[in-house]
Amino acid sequence: MKKGIIFDMDGTLWDSSENVAISWTEKVRELGYDFPDITQQDVMGVMGLTMDRIADKLFGSLPLEERRELLDRCCDNEEKYLLRHGGVLYPDLEKTLIRLKKKYHLYIVSNCQSGYIETFLEHYGFGEYFDDIECYGNNLKGKGDNIALIVSRNGLDKAWYVGDIQGDYDSTMEAGIDFIHSAYGFGTIDHPVPELERFSDLPGLMKELDK
Repeated sequence: MKKGIIFDMDGTLWDSSENVAISWTEKVRELGYDFPDITQQDVMGVMGLTMDRIADKLFGSLPLEERRELLDRCCDNEEKYLLRHGGVLYPDLEKTLIRLKKKYHLYIVSNCQSGYIETFLEHYGFGEYFDDIECYGNNLKGKGDNIALIVSRNGLDKAWYVGDIQGDYDSTMEAGIDFIHSAYGFGTIDHPVPELERFSDLPGLMKELDK
């Protein structure tokens, strides 16, 4: 039986919000817009949303095409910035991935733009731990569809999704697999679900869930 664990990015594997805010503000200023500085709290408030919804929330005063073009430019700058500086990894992330990889196939699904997951993998050299990735920016599909796509494309017989916000749970239910809440992340879940207080607890939790 082929088993997989599919991970969300932000609030699950790392917190890039501070450096994303810096890189977006840098680009907004460079392009001459007079929006207030984009803060870490602003970024945390939109993480997990699809890119079109982020553009609407942050730059909603601009015409539709302009706000989306501005976010695209911000994201291009973000990837360059994160490739140099990274983000904040949750404690013992790599050690835990190594342990999990011995028994499970590992994947990432995010609502991010194309290139964001790849930047994370390249900066830290984590590509060897993950079999496949998918995101909204690649195909304009929501997270539920992309979770299901990973399961199908990789022939998984059993899979779990690990995420931190209600939208992650809802998407996982759409995809028809089991959910694990990264409770150390950015959100809460309004249903009783298995919870992680630390990322490093995941191997132990899997022993309980995968019997």
